[in-house]
Amino acid sequence: MAIRSVISALQERFQDVDFAPAPLLRGRAGESDQICVRLPADRLVEIMTFLRDNEATRFEQLSDLTGIDYLRFPEARSRFAVVYALLSISLGHRLWAKCLVDDPSPSVPSVTGVWAGADWLEREAYDLFGIRFIGHPDLRRLVTWEGFTAHPLRKDYPLRGRGERQNYEVFPRDVR
Repeated sequence: MAIRSVISALQERFQDVDFAPAPLLRGRAGESDQICVRLPADRLVEIMTFLRDNEATRFEQLSDLTGIDYLRFPEARSRFAVVYALLSISLGHRLWAKCLVDDPSPSVPSVTGVWAGADWLEREAYDLFGIRFIGHPDLRRLVTWEGFTAHPLRKDYPLRGRGERQNYEVFPRDVR
């Protein structure tokens, strides 16, 4: 299985890091080619660069980047996670990498220097989860507006919002 060579390459190069490789989906029986590894924030850029450049891994593409809020999640050790979906087009395998971060100021290094496509993905995670990406070239809100003080995808954000839609003019549908 191709993903085994990725895990082996990681463990061989970074012997001091516990990647804790596990199936992406909990409770999945048998071998899975969908593996998630944990990465420490202080080594994130170094490990991601290795994953991009190493001949056994060659993850040329960052397919997705998102945040997870583990608030009130059973057995959660950290409040947030940043999840990176990596794709090797040339070798045909995928890997998910998770970096755990905590309040009061969740932050991880930016991977825009590794994959330029991380730019807007990191901005979106910053805007909606409040996770800062240290070293990002232009970290500003993408979905909401500057001056909006909350982060709507956090689990402690109220379901009906905080009144941010109360001041909009209502346009009836029957007016032409």
